[in-house]
Amino acid sequence: MIELVVQGAVLTGLVIAAVLIIHFRDLLSAAVAFGIFSFLLSLEFYILQAPDVAIAEAGIGAGLTTAIFVMAIRGTQRMEEVEE
Repeated sequence: MIELVVQGAVLTGLVIAAVLIIHFRDLLSAAVAFGIFSFLLSLEFYILQAPDVAIAEAGIGAGLTTAIFVMAIRGTQRMEEVEE
């Protein structure tokens, strides 16, 4: 019973994070929401008894990809700064 509640919470979090990724206009916020989505996805893989896939998703998806997105966004100028 507890497993179903946890899995339902994780799946709800995945849907909310996906909607936030699409909704955010700020790229940095979208990248952080993507990191949260990827972490929740790795948690779901672990719940589904695929720990090797969960570790790969957490390391590459939540960690490395999010860090690369943040570094790439940091290297660009914001629209507000260009207009001034």
